[in-house]
Amino acid sequence: MYLKEGCSLLLKVQKPSIPLVLNTSINSPVLNAIQKSDKNSKKDSVFIKEYEVLKRLKNECDVTSALEYFKYVANVGYFKHTPLTYRMMIEKLGKNQDMDAVQYLLQQMKLEGIPCSEDIFISVIKSYRQCGAAEQALRTFYRIQDFGCKVTVKIYNHLLDALLCESRFHMLNPIYDNMKKDGLEPNVYTYNILLKALCKNNRLDGAHKLLVEMSNKGCSPDVVSYTTIVSSMCKNGNVKEARKLALGFRPSVPIYNSLINGFCSDGDLNMAFELIDEMISNGLSPNVVTYTTILNALAHSEDVRICFAILAKMFTSGVSPNIQTFTCLIGGLSLEGKFIEAFDVWDRMIREGILPNVITYNTLIHGLCLAGNLPQALSVFNQMNYCGCIPNVTTFSTLIDGFANFGDLSGASEIWNKMISSGCRLNVVAYTAMVDVLCRSMMFDRACKLIERMRMENCPPNTVTYNVVIKHLCSNGKVDGAMQFFEEMKQYGCACNVTTYNVLVDGFLKVKNFRAAFELLMDMEEKGYLTSVTFNTIIDGLFHAALVEMALLFVGKMMVKGIKPDTYTLNILINGYCKCGKVESAIKLVDTMRAIRWQPNLIAYTSLICGICESIDVESACMYLQRMTHEGMSPNIAIWNVLVRRLFCEKGFKASVTYLNVVMDYALSKESQLVKPNIYKDVCKFGGRLIVISV
Repeated sequence: MYLKEGCSLLLKVQKPSIPLVLNTSINSPVLNAIQKSDKNSKKDSVFIKEYEVLKRLKNECDVTSALEYFKYVANVGYFKHTPLTYRMMIEKLGKNQDMDAVQYLLQQMKLEGIPCSEDIFISVIKSYRQCGAAEQALRTFYRIQDFGCKVTVKIYNHLLDALLCESRFHMLNPIYDNMKKDGLEPNVYTYNILLKALCKNNRLDGAHKLLVEMSNKGCSPDVVSYTTIVSSMCKNGNVKEARKLALGFRPSVPIYNSLINGFCSDGDLNMAFELIDEMISNGLSPNVVTYTTILNALAHSEDVRICFAILAKMFTSGVSPNIQTFTCLIGGLSLEGKFIEAFDVWDRMIREGILPNVITYNTLIHGLCLAGNLPQALSVFNQMNYCGCIPNVTTFSTLIDGFANFGDLSGASEIWNKMISSGCRLNVVAYTAMVDVLCRSMMFDRACKLIERMRMENCPPNTVTYNVVIKHLCSNGKVDGAMQFFEEMKQYGCACNVTTYNVLVDGFLKVKNFRAAFELLMDMEEKGYLTSVTFNTIIDGLFHAALVEMALLFVGKMMVKGIKPDTYTLNILINGYCKCGKVESAIKLVDTMRAIRWQPNLIAYTSLICGICESIDVESACMYLQRMTHEGMSPNIAIWNVLVRRLFCEKGFKASVTYLNVVMDYALSKESQLVKPNIYKDVCKFGGRLIVISV
């Protein structure tokens, strides 16, 4: 492996964050500037007004400078902080996720005897929610009374919401019960949070009961309540049932939007358009969410013209598209590889006065990376910086993953180092992308060190991270190392999923360690992890080891388990029979499956024709070639090469050319209904081998 000139494999590491220490430094340059400012503006005044401190704190963008000023005005005796100034500083620190400093200020308020208001504790809980630290929010909640603050329904609602965001369902009921013990009546916001929790936990029966409880307690469900249930049913695939349920509710735009989104997800665009007509007939006007949902579905369809027709309809209806509308349209078009249309939409968006945000940039970069157009992706990334839109961790992770898919370690390393230099906070996705590219470059030691750093940086590797390493180790025959990572997963409490097991089983089969593979299989069976992918992996591995009878036993076991063989299973069987010299069995299988209306695909025909060429004769293989062309499939270069080599061996050079021309003329005839492939009908003898030249 070689690096580009000027590139380095030295990966920068993120420096550990230093918590703010709440003490006043006399020689601080920030304080010196504050003192100079105060001497010039307050020569005749000793005290500072509350509104002046609030204004200064609000306008100060740098949190460190704001905190220095906050400490300074109190320490020099100019000002005694109030609940409002504490709240302002706590909110600033919370947005910056400096929760240690927040707790310090809360303690300072307690020592000074300043009562904490409801708003202050709501700000603290919201900050913990944004940090993903709901448990810390709960601990703070239990100390509320120590700070002279009375617990309210509003505080309970924010706490319940914080716990819900992290799916801590088991904590919600005790908090809700505690709320009722405190003599507080839940309001519609409380019920809506609980409804959302039940729906997220697939407890729709409980959600319906809660609606009844709301009504019995005189708290009427609102649009949010009904929309939550309808939306949840649609996400679970019960779109038709959700539609019937919605008929009993008062028609509203949010409910219609949830239904339209559900039908779009099911691919039923006709029903989605019918619902729009129904909205209008009920006196409701489709809004930007309605049109954006439809556009998002249409953007993944083949007809781009409809997308632009819907966009035009929005303008004529007086509905202005927003950044989400343009972003989903750009995303759909770019994922389909329609970049000319995607950039046209981009230009239209800017002409409408809507500047792309980080999500829009990330969407376009993601599409370009998937298409393998990394130079264009980097160009968009550079434009992003030039336009003042700050890349986030998703931007960098997408680019690293793009380079990883093409094995470009130096390119991925450059993006990684830029991410660290920018001060971007790393997450598990970014680390996993970098681990992937290191493994692809066979740098497993470096990948292990990066995983260790993840733990040190309090960003532990997840199941996907481990699966990436295990997959690459197994692909390179390092199954013992893969098993070490498997054991490490369990040691650190990281859940192994069906993908983990499937990859390991495949790895052990490839090195013919059947005992280890079957031990894992037994473990999978106990956990209920057996899928069609698992059986296909085992059957394929056994065929490669020429254990045909055992492979067929697993086909039987697969069917006994109620797992229906799919196209991959049949392709594996056909290829396995042919490789083991049992071509007659492969032919019989194809004929049997055709009798129950299974259509062989290109892979099946390729395996069968190659097998017949090797074990029977060319004439028999050409019969299946003719059948294949009759079914509208174009033979690939592998089939032609096998036919040419076999013809040369059986008939000699002149006869093989004549016979091949006859076969190819038939394949290219009008009766075959094929578009003429651009293949030269020349058989070239070069270096003792025959090849078919394709362009």
